[in-house]
Amino acid sequence: MSVAQPLLSVEGLSKSYGGVHAVRGVSFALNAGEILALIGPNGAGKSTCFDMLNGQTTPGSGRINLLGEDTTGKKPREIWRLGVGRTFQITATFPTMTVRENVQVALVSYGRRLFNLWTSTPRYARAEAGRLLELVGMGGYAERPCGELAYGDLKRLELAIALANQPKLLLMDEPTAGMAPRERIELMRLTAQIAREQGIGVLFTEHDMDVVFEHADRILVLNRGSLIAEGSPEEVRRNPQVRAIYLGEGLVYDARHREGAPT
Repeated sequence: MSVAQPLLSVEGLSKSYGGVHAVRGVSFALNAGEILALIGPNGAGKSTCFDMLNGQTTPGSGRINLLGEDTTGKKPREIWRLGVGRTFQITATFPTMTVRENVQVALVSYGRRLFNLWTSTPRYARAEAGRLLELVGMGGYAERPCGELAYGDLKRLELAIALANQPKLLLMDEPTAGMAPRERIELMRLTAQIAREQGIGVLFTEHDMDVVFEHADRILVLNRGSLIAEGSPEEVRRNPQVRAIYLGEGLVYDARHREGAPT
């Protein structure tokens, strides 16, 4: 019986800046429908990894394979068209356009339509934009100006926009940054549900360890550019090296906190 090919395969990924090793020989794989967290202290190399995967930074060495295609060194737009969506720490939307129009702009781009931003967008892919907004729980906000949205709703809109190119892989850089604790859990629960139903692989970075241990199937731990641990949440929680590095920073998350038991 043949073994399914990973959605994403990374081999020996490295990047240096002026002699400083931002990322050193990182290798991992991600399967369709899997939720994979990439964590580490500030400066560990998480953002550099993301930028190389997304094409914003060219690797110094190593290989990136997406769905059997070598994407190492490809430009962000080429990678996006292959089926990679990305969300960022800071949301980037058009505040004077409606929520629906923001999604339509992404759909227009994916459909390679030539259009006038202000006259053609309202007529293109209204139904599909509405479907994506319903998917992320924003259907009732479709005609509101984006600039009126609360921050948590902007994050949901950003997820809808990231889904516009029918991604096979979602890269989410600090997806819950700036959100209230309850909103963080709800957004990641929604993301995980969509990913598993549609077979989308998700790679995300996150500082909130409650979110990481609640939703990740596996966790990668970076420190000073090197991958020091990989495994299930329970395996990572018990790893002595990880515990030492994160001592006092909240990684040693006790499941009793989530269950409300005394500590």
